[in-house]
Amino acid sequence: MLSPKLQDALNEQINAEMWSAYLYLSMAMHFQAEGRPGFANWYSVQFQEEQAHAEILRNYVNARGGRVVLKAIDAVPTEWKNELDAFQATLEHEQKVTALINNLYAMAEAEKDYASRARLDWFVNEQVEEEDNCRTLIDRLKLIGDNGLALYTLDNELAARTYNVPSPLATAE
Repeated sequence: MLSPKLQDALNEQINAEMWSAYLYLSMAMHFQAEGRPGFANWYSVQFQEEQAHAEILRNYVNARGGRVVLKAIDAVPTEWKNELDAFQATLEHEQKVTALINNLYAMAEAEKDYASRARLDWFVNEQVEEEDNCRTLIDRLKLIGDNGLALYTLDNELAARTYNVPSPLATAE
């Protein structure tokens, strides 16, 4: 069974994951309106991933006999200057999420809740991937600069991204 403190913290993380999903949906809609369907697709996949992260945590809390308590999702930004600005905002956000996950991990470790720590291992690794993907795209966008053809090419590349069910959900049930 989860301690009340850890259950509350996991509920806060569920809210943070849903906020992240909402942020990435906002980014997808921004780029859709800007005529950048590939960037919109990339953020739509991020939206799905963040919803899945919340689902993984909801399933975990329930499996441990806890109670999921959903809270309101705060408003998110709706405008970005350009693609680079959006990805820099994305990296900053993912770094905040990494700090939240690390705090949860430390809490689970302090409470000697090894099951929670084991579940959070997946999230720790996921955050490394999230930050790396953002840095890679930021580097590419800096290299591209104002080159319209290169931006068009990257947009087409990002249009090919597809959603993959995260392993904790693929093996559930």
